[in-house]
Amino acid sequence: MAFECHKETGNLSSNLEDCVQDPWDEEVAPAQFRTYDELKKGDSNSNSGKEEAQIVPVSSSGSQNQALVGSADNSISDHCPTIIDLPAALVSEILLWLDAKELGIISCVSTLLQKLAADHQGWKNFYAERWGLPLGPISYDSAIVQKEKSWKDLFVDREFRSNAFMGRFSTDILYGHTEAVRSVFLLSSAKIILTAGYDCIIRIWGIEDGLLISSSRPLGCTIRAVTADADLLVAGGTDGFLQCWRAVEGLRHLFDITGSQNQSSDFRLWEHVGPVTCVALDEARIYSGSWDMTVRVWDRSLLKCLKVLRHSDWVWSLVPRGGTVASTAGGVVYVWDIDTGDLVAVIQNPHVGTTYSLARNQTGDVFFTGGEDGGIKMFEMKNDGEEKKFDQIASWGQHSSKVHSLAFEFPWLVSASSDGKVSLRDVRKLFRSSKASKISKAKPKGAASQGMEVPRMLHGFNRSIFSVDIGADRIVCGGEEGIVRVWNFSQALEIDRRVQALRSVRLENRMRRKKAQIEMNNKGARNAHCSAKKNQVNGNGSGVLYSRGGASAKLKA
Repeated sequence: MAFECHKETGNLSSNLEDCVQDPWDEEVAPAQFRTYDELKKGDSNSNSGKEEAQIVPVSSSGSQNQALVGSADNSISDHCPTIIDLPAALVSEILLWLDAKELGIISCVSTLLQKLAADHQGWKNFYAERWGLPLGPISYDSAIVQKEKSWKDLFVDREFRSNAFMGRFSTDILYGHTEAVRSVFLLSSAKIILTAGYDCIIRIWGIEDGLLISSSRPLGCTIRAVTADADLLVAGGTDGFLQCWRAVEGLRHLFDITGSQNQSSDFRLWEHVGPVTCVALDEARIYSGSWDMTVRVWDRSLLKCLKVLRHSDWVWSLVPRGGTVASTAGGVVYVWDIDTGDLVAVIQNPHVGTTYSLARNQTGDVFFTGGEDGGIKMFEMKNDGEEKKFDQIASWGQHSSKVHSLAFEFPWLVSASSDGKVSLRDVRKLFRSSKASKISKAKPKGAASQGMEVPRMLHGFNRSIFSVDIGADRIVCGGEEGIVRVWNFSQALEIDRRVQALRSVRLENRMRRKKAQIEMNNKGARNAHCSAKKNQVNGNGSGVLYSRGGASAKLKA
């Protein structure tokens, strides 16, 4: 191995192109890197006073000289490409692969990533996956969120509110029904509660004050199901009809159900030949299930039946999500394609006996079932080639009797049973393990578990509970006693907000005290430096300085 000494920087720079092969040269634009002259100039400024000559080893073959330049090589290695060197559009695509927690963490790395992460489209996707996209303005505590508010802020607010169900609550009882309540529905966007039952009357209640807003005329039969959105209210009766009310023109969420039979706003749909047990809505369709062993799909604008999905037993529950509608009939869970009416997947006998209740997440791939055996099970629907299959994620047996109703709002699963109890369970950890299994293609750690956390049991009923719903910081249920019970968790939300405000004040005070302490320390250091200069005395005129102690010692000598 021979060595060659380059004494001139220009000569070294001219030979660098032949000696150093840049592995990033073909994949990254050259404008993203500094030239060697710039690197060398920076090193010469930082290492002034050192020799300019560099010892460069040269291979004896002389075919492809590999130059190991000391300071230049260190500078090149210090400027390794990072994610912030990529175009903003490409970084935004990479951020789509992160979950909400990871996206929040990466926003703390740099100002560029903070800006990209704060306004990232991923926050809208996270919100839609958990709670669905809002159909209208989002209202929190009677204050409408402005359009300028980012999806990240909306996500953080909703996540913060979901934690209220872990805190304190107050209980309200709504009296008005004269017989058992078969169905309750909480319309969070309008802050109203819909109830119906054996007394053949639908009632609308206000969430905030619990007062009765409106009552329908007697409909002539038991109402076993009721649902609504901003424009339409639908109820299913045991006589096989769907009673529908359109919202007052120009006033969304306002339904005139008092008795004025206006055909444009008050109408019935007849085709079922048995009692209607469940109803649901989406933006374009009405869904109804009946003991005539069918699920019917209706067009909302044409008011015509589009599809008839036939089952082998009585239909007890249905939930539409995306392009599919799931239903329970007998002991089987069916999943149907809405457009074609084809059967997509089946869960055979998830419970001992009849499967009465069903709930799904917003994306439609996670199912919760409740059965006659008092158990609750969680399944995930996955693609297996062209077919779909179900994996059981967890199962619980907290009820001692049949589970009549399930409701889900991420991350809380609520169940109501004939044992007179309401169960509240946090399932977010099971969602995390399910997501991890998709990435690793392994069975989740909590698969088929008996429950990761003890549920919160809400008591107060002495008889069966037939229906339950969750939303707007409240849980609503109705049952055989003929009353509607509301658990209000807004008190816990206010407590959490006060605690968070106190933490912010403490953090601000701590930072203020720390800043004041630093300023005092700097001021003390400056005073000490000034006093040290005053204590210095001149020597014998030769430029030698003596301290005051040294001068006194010399005089004594």
